[in-house]
Amino acid sequence: MSQPVTIAFVRRAPGAATLLTGIVVLGLLIMPFLALLPASHPLSISTYTLTLVGKILCYAIVAIALDLVWGYAGMLSLGHGLFFALGGYAMGMYLMRQAAGDALPGFMSFLSWDALPWFWWGTQHFAWAMALVILVPGLLALVFGYFAFRSKIKGVYFSIMTQALTYAGMLLFFRNETGFGGNNGFTGFTTLLGMPITATSTRIALFLATVVVLLGSLALGLMLARSRFGRILTAVRDAEGRLMFCGYDPRGFKLLVWTLSAVLCGIAGALYVPQVGIINPGEMSPTNSIEAAIWVAFGGRGTLVGPVLGAVMVNGAKSVFTVAVPEYWQLFLGLIFIGVTLFLPRGVMGLLRKEDRG
Repeated sequence: MSQPVTIAFVRRAPGAATLLTGIVVLGLLIMPFLALLPASHPLSISTYTLTLVGKILCYAIVAIALDLVWGYAGMLSLGHGLFFALGGYAMGMYLMRQAAGDALPGFMSFLSWDALPWFWWGTQHFAWAMALVILVPGLLALVFGYFAFRSKIKGVYFSIMTQALTYAGMLLFFRNETGFGGNNGFTGFTTLLGMPITATSTRIALFLATVVVLLGSLALGLMLARSRFGRILTAVRDAEGRLMFCGYDPRGFKLLVWTLSAVLCGIAGALYVPQVGIINPGEMSPTNSIEAAIWVAFGGRGTLVGPVLGAVMVNGAKSVFTVAVPEYWQLFLGLIFIGVTLFLPRGVMGLLRKEDRG
């Protein structure tokens, strides 16, 4: 008698999951328009809340990108914050040019610069800025990955190299002479595609764009994971030596997913900057990359959906704790991470799957 019940449960589960996913997506699509309601309306939300949620969704895209290389290919990157920041700086260059008009950006005038550096060429055009968002992180990842994978660097050595890369990038961007605003970075944005960047309509458009990119990233990741390419990535993670013995060269597969992951991070950074209103070298801090790894581990690596939940839950808790217990919020977050490591080694998704099987 127990077998039919089990079969019925398995058949109902996908429908329930699909329904829940649809409700979440619909809620995210409706949410930004609640900011148009009068402040006295019970369903109204502030632009601050809209910006906060939009920022967290950008982090969720980073979590998906990291899960592709860590959860499926077994490469723990501690440098994804660099790719995120590079995409943000590319968008920031466009926004700074929009704010300055025909003049030099404010920080360049302050430093008595006479002309724009050559790498700022064309950044007044939105299309070229978007090309930089993709090309700069992608090419850097391609070059770094080519030499790293050719040299068969993996494991903890790969993690250390990625962390060193993002730390070097942070030190470089802190310097005023590099032409990226030094310690202060970019801020003071005014317009985006001719629209006031602080206008509610602009905030709504940016939020919806973030939701679309998040859903697209998740769909792309699931498609790759369920394809032959995804099975080969899993083989790279679990038994790279056996895969090579079967005649496969894992370097091309690792390089492709590594570059794709960097591009996704760059797009997330480009969406993050106009919503938050600032980008500085602090976004390249190795601590930020380590936090991204924590989101993936918390949600459950190798699941794609889990890292999204991890990014949302961890950053949501961080926002609550910084307001409720500003002096002890780091302690609370630390206890959460320790608890997950000890009792949920497969993350939140592992717990949910265990309950489903039960």
